[in-house]
Amino acid sequence: MTDMEPVEIFTVIRERRSVRNYIDREVPETALRTIIAAGIQAPSALGLQPWQFVIVRDRSLMQRVSDYCKPILAEKIGEEARPGTEEFLAALRNPDYNIFYNAPVLVLVLGAREVVSSVLDCALCAENMMLAAWSLGIGSCWIGSAALVEQNPDLLAALKIPADHLVVAPLIFGYPAPLPPKAGRREPRITWVP
Repeated sequence: MTDMEPVEIFTVIRERRSVRNYIDREVPETALRTIIAAGIQAPSALGLQPWQFVIVRDRSLMQRVSDYCKPILAEKIGEEARPGTEEFLAALRNPDYNIFYNAPVLVLVLGAREVVSSVLDCALCAENMMLAAWSLGIGSCWIGSAALVEQNPDLLAALKIPADHLVVAPLIFGYPAPLPPKAGRREPRITWVP
């Protein structure tokens, strides 16, 4: 490979997007294992690899998590209302709305509490997972609000989240339904220091 030879990864990076609409098709275990295998190739501080994974296919449990998180999130957004949040707030108040967008699988990327760099390390792992999923034709979305589940001991137990780990990246995966065009990206602000 030469210095500036393009690689397929750049296509995946450009085309990947957050998917919030899925068809009714299960994600095979082999695909999930491949996605996680890509995740654990991420760099981690001191090579500690502080991640652990919980795979949730139980849609009724996912619905319980959604039902728990929605009112908490609606209250937080209501207190800090900003332009652009009105539509999301209305969705949160809709009893039929599911924060997981009816995706067939939720993967919780957990970070060891004792490792100072867990959040950053697991975020890098999560991005690898989302890129790998896209390369397999599988959509994903980081559902940050699902981390509110940490406030509910019963749900933590149902999700089998160990006390010495925190929820860093709640990721949903599934096969995308037809998607609208991807939003454009603004030009980056770059300062060159000679």
